[in-house]
Amino acid sequence: MSIATEELLDSLPQLSRVEVKMPALFVGHGSPMNAIEENEFTRAWARVGESVPRPSAILCVSAHWETQGTRVTATEWPKTIHDFRGFPPSLFEVTYPAPGSPELARLIQETVGGSRVELDFDWGLDHGTWSVLCWMFPNIDVPVVQLSLDQNLAPASHYELGKQLRSLRRKGVLIVGSGNMVHNLRMIAWQDVAYDWALEFDDRLKQLIFAREHESIVNYQRLGEPARLAVPTNEHFLPLLYVLGLQDDDDGVEFFADKVTLGSISMRSVRLGQRADRVVCDL
Repeated sequence: MSIATEELLDSLPQLSRVEVKMPALFVGHGSPMNAIEENEFTRAWARVGESVPRPSAILCVSAHWETQGTRVTATEWPKTIHDFRGFPPSLFEVTYPAPGSPELARLIQETVGGSRVELDFDWGLDHGTWSVLCWMFPNIDVPVVQLSLDQNLAPASHYELGKQLRSLRRKGVLIVGSGNMVHNLRMIAWQDVAYDWALEFDDRLKQLIFAREHESIVNYQRLGEPARLAVPTNEHFLPLLYVLGLQDDDDGVEFFADKVTLGSISMRSVRLGQRADRVVCDL
């Protein structure tokens, strides 16, 4: 650990110096309406929030913040961003006024070695973050920062960034990737059904995650026509790569929201942690 990192940790009283590894989560966040609707997914998120150790801070990689270069929020009180339209007024009234952590943002800069991470003072928490955290941590008392998706990076580079962030798991930081494994809004079927290609790609990913075949997931374009339809643009897929990069050798895998819905949006969610490999069908 560098001297600079030690100094940053000394300035972070909220971050644990105890070597207790936090799990890492990938959440299929689905529609923004999940923020205000109690359903099978939001109940699963609430259960996860109750079951994980209390984090000292949360780092979220959201599909809804794409930038030129990698950025991290560094404000004391990040604003709630309603980055959508066409939804009922009640959704726009939701806020998630969690504290930020400029100190954690600087620690992330230090942790990510040769990759350049810029501090950002304009962005806040978009719905990829707050629509999930409002169920996991409804007391809004845990500091939250967001990491952006650099549009210039290849998928493999996002995966490598996840690897560089592994040490934060042992400092009390819960790292959450928020996106969807399958995301093709042009092909939504508005019934609670799933296309064959969506099921095929989703199930293939599940097999690859259990087998720890991360290279195949990073190179998802090689998985054929189902991959082309499931990931027409990759901003919702990339947060999964961050979480897979966080995986240690002793981490088990738990699927805590195991379903494909609305034809083309995968709501599958994954928890990595020190537990036996198993599939949990809570839903």
